Amino acid sequence: MAEQMEDFAHDHLRFTFALLGAAGPRRLVEGPMWAFIDWVMEDCAGLELCRRLRADPRTADAHITMVLDQENDEDRRRALRAGADDYMVGPIDRSRILDRVLALQIRQSRFQVPQQVSVGPLVIDMAALQARWDGRPLALRPNEFRLLRFFAENPNKVLSRADLIAGLGKQEPPIDERTVDVWIGRLRRALETVGAPRPLRTVRSLGYVFDIA
Repeated sequence: MAEQMEDFAHDHLRFTFALLGAAGPRRLVEGPMWAFIDWVMEDCAGLELCRRLRADPRTADAHITMVLDQENDEDRRRALRAGADDYMVGPIDRSRILDRVLALQIRQSRFQVPQQVSVGPLVIDMAALQARWDGRPLALRPNEFRLLRFFAENPNKVLSRADLIAGLGKQEPPIDERTVDVWIGRLRRALETVGAPRPLRTVRSLGYVFDIA
């Protein structure tokens, strides 16, 4: 349902909807995140997903709302113990989600968003839009910077070209998957320039892996 909801612009901000599964976000989380979790899900219990989001550095600071099937004090307590910030009774739709998010936005003077991603010798500073490998700055264009961040948030996983396009939010307008190879080539050259030991590995017919021990 989330992926069928249109973006919403408000007060110089754009709110984007995306489906959240058991493995966490499938695209970059840029800016504050609100997660609405169904109490009952197909691939993972709502309580378990809530715990996973709190344990994931990408989503640890997200505002989590548990969507209950019905008003139930015990379910509400279990949701809060699992890490939810609040709850609401379903069903929900785009209007109810936006009403809740905008109300939260008014109450919060500023949002806590991750300012740094670190994995092995790689440190990505989002505020400065700067990445460093073992202390040495990488010269990256915007697409390569965001691509490196997505790899850093998903290390040691095979990511297809389609995964990378979706992760960077590049579906609209659609781009050719071969464009990913251009990004990868530039990113590899930037990493080699600072002495990185070729962490980007090609998996034939499948995609790419960012290898970090």
